[in-house]
Amino acid sequence: MLATPDRFRGSPGADDTVHAVARRPVGWPPTAAASQKDREAPLDARQLEYFLAIVEHGGFNRAAAALHVAQPSLSQAMANLEADLGVALFHRVGRGVVLSDAALELLEPSRRVLRDLAAVRDTAAALAGLHGGTVEVATMPSPGIEPFTTLVRRFAEAHPAVTVSARAAFTPDEVLTLVRGGACELGLLGSATPVRPSGLDVLHVEDQPFVVVAMSGGEFEDDVMVRPEDLAGQRLVASRPGSLMRSLVDGITADGSGTRIVSVVDHRTSILPLVLSGVGVAILPSSWTRLARRCGAVVAPVEHAARLHVAMVSLPAHLTPGARALLTLTRAYARRGKPEAEEA
Repeated sequence: MLATPDRFRGSPGADDTVHAVARRPVGWPPTAAASQKDREAPLDARQLEYFLAIVEHGGFNRAAAALHVAQPSLSQAMANLEADLGVALFHRVGRGVVLSDAALELLEPSRRVLRDLAAVRDTAAALAGLHGGTVEVATMPSPGIEPFTTLVRRFAEAHPAVTVSARAAFTPDEVLTLVRGGACELGLLGSATPVRPSGLDVLHVEDQPFVVVAMSGGEFEDDVMVRPEDLAGQRLVASRPGSLMRSLVDGITADGSGTRIVSVVDHRTSILPLVLSGVGVAILPSSWTRLARRCGAVVAPVEHAARLHVAMVSLPAHLTPGARALLTLTRAYARRGKPEAEEA
């Protein structure tokens, strides 16, 4: 189990905390002259890959299995990396491996180094077009339906050999953290107000109004405007507090009109099936419109000023060719909007 140092704060005895690597190179700890010489030596990119694998897989054994290398070889590679850097990266406390403070500081730079190396390889391949690789995108649930679906479809048509990998995030802050930390190159988020994060580039993509999604054959007609008071007495399916969508629902239920929440879900993918089964109606961003109608639901615009502000965020540099291509495609989408053929 991999843990952060906070779990083990205190004053352990000499035998309580040991280095995660049992075997250290000959001459450890290094002399000052040797340390300086080691720090000037070029780093092995594979060592950084192994270091990140240990962090991401939660320990040496699982990382070795994922990397298809022997665990002693992985341990020796980490011992060599520590010698090169002149700092300890791991401590072992009981049966758990703990990241040192130095390791925590090196996570983001290590990810960027490996991403830059991948960019060099991808750039060489991109001389004749994009021929492979993966673009990591953090996305929130509603933007993850649209515009993400349209963007990925267009991207796949233009670059069929490149994989777009979507990582789930449920708040704008989660998206920003994934992008800043280098886990994802791009982030697609939706917020109540436009985001202006420091250190990241922001591309405004679109503003999504809200709609009522209901089972067909009920009180609502497709594409007919619904006022908040028209929802009096309705049963609502809603997300947990904290989202713009939930704040709209709370405003409607607070007026004493008999409207009530009958189901609260963490996963937005549960909302549409609940609506289609007759549990209640839902208020959702318009990104759900096309999918809901294809499933046979009624979708009606809500008379409300609230909008979900959708944006794509990225680091100012260190983008692979695939990520740059997807960002360029998103800029074109934002300028032109959705063609009529793609409108729900």
